[in-house]
Amino acid sequence: MTGPVPFAEAVRVWARIGVLGFGGPAGQIALMHRILVDEKRWIGEARFLHALNFCMLLPGPEAQQLATYVGWLLHGTRGGIVAGTLFVLPGFFVLVALSTAYVLLHGSGLVDVLFFGLKAAVLAIVVQALARVAKRALATRAMWVVAGVAFVAIFAFGVPFPVIVFAAAFVGMLGGRVRPDLFPAGKGHGGADSADDDRTDAHLIHVAPSWRRAVGVIALWGGLWAAPVLLVLALLGPDSILMDVVALFSQLAVVTFGGAYAVLSYVAQEAVTGLGWLAPGEMLDGLAMAETTPGPLILVLVFVGFLAAFRDPGALAPLASGMAGAALTTWVTFVPCFLWIFLGAPYIERLRGHRGLARGLAAITAAVVGAILNLAAWFALNTIFGSVATYAAGPLRLPAPLLATFDPAAAVLAGLAAVAIFRFRAGTLATLAGTAALGAAWRLLV
Repeated sequence: MTGPVPFAEAVRVWARIGVLGFGGPAGQIALMHRILVDEKRWIGEARFLHALNFCMLLPGPEAQQLATYVGWLLHGTRGGIVAGTLFVLPGFFVLVALSTAYVLLHGSGLVDVLFFGLKAAVLAIVVQALARVAKRALATRAMWVVAGVAFVAIFAFGVPFPVIVFAAAFVGMLGGRVRPDLFPAGKGHGGADSADDDRTDAHLIHVAPSWRRAVGVIALWGGLWAAPVLLVLALLGPDSILMDVVALFSQLAVVTFGGAYAVLSYVAQEAVTGLGWLAPGEMLDGLAMAETTPGPLILVLVFVGFLAAFRDPGALAPLASGMAGAALTTWVTFVPCFLWIFLGAPYIERLRGHRGLARGLAAITAAVVGAILNLAAWFALNTIFGSVATYAAGPLRLPAPLLATFDPAAAVLAGLAAVAIFRFRAGTLATLAGTAALGAAWRLLV
């Protein structure tokens, strides 16, 4: 690739990625790497990894933000909008359809039969994501320590993940000055190969940052972010469940760093434990749906927003309220992603050779490993045990399963899913289908 990428071809490729984007963020990032770097050669390895690590720093779904970033690199703002939107739309429509079927069939017993095995598979898939990210991020003893401290802080003390992210960035940047061998910048964090520059930089006039451009981006995308919020407030008032949905997911869009799995850990605490919108088992059902549909895994929030609004419809019909909740959740979750990319990417492109920033980003990625481990532990407790209590002593808040509620069938299914993934390298959809079938057979027979 020696010149600009034709826009129509880029649209077709982004649509293809949006439809084929199964398997959570790890699988989607691998898919984009294969198509954009290896097959199309539209972007070089160094620039791809630099963009990825910036997206890991941002709140929200890193895979969708990476698609937006690369689309912006190739075709400016219109390219970023097309790439980011096509990455989300297929999964959104599928999740709304599945959420509708879920609430309509919830009392029939069929949902419990179908999702029993899926929950066990989701646990194995999260563990697989943990292994993939850890393999890439934990290159030194210091990175292992960062990950371990992050896990303990979240799991045992409930420290907000944004605090951990900024602490990790500080440790990485400061520690890299003292011991650069323990906090390496890593491949792709600094600099760029000349081939990458030759293919891309010649037609990237739109990367030049300026204060005037930044103000315009904030005004436009901030206004788009706020518009439906003001509309709901005017039509339904401040006491509507839709305002609660908008408030929660707007907050999450700002403070949830570390990608989908880190976000889900926070959502589980807020929507399940704090607000009681859905039960832990239902959260796992939603994640199982998101794992079986294309698009970012964070689309599980569509399911959460749908259920919250469906169960408290107010003056609206339940299904209409649920669909409004799903649409608003999606809007306030993903519109900020465009804001972060279009605002920050020009400056990040200028900092591709900054090794201090690279070390901070690498330490954040290590902290994300701790967040994913926390999510895996939370899912394991709520999948294999029927009830989980919390042991509290001072600042310590330690989840403790009730041993009498241990479910051996769920444990066996989770083990089989793990064997399929790690030993036989089965794909996500094959693993989900197999465990769903086994779980349904078990429930129907027993």
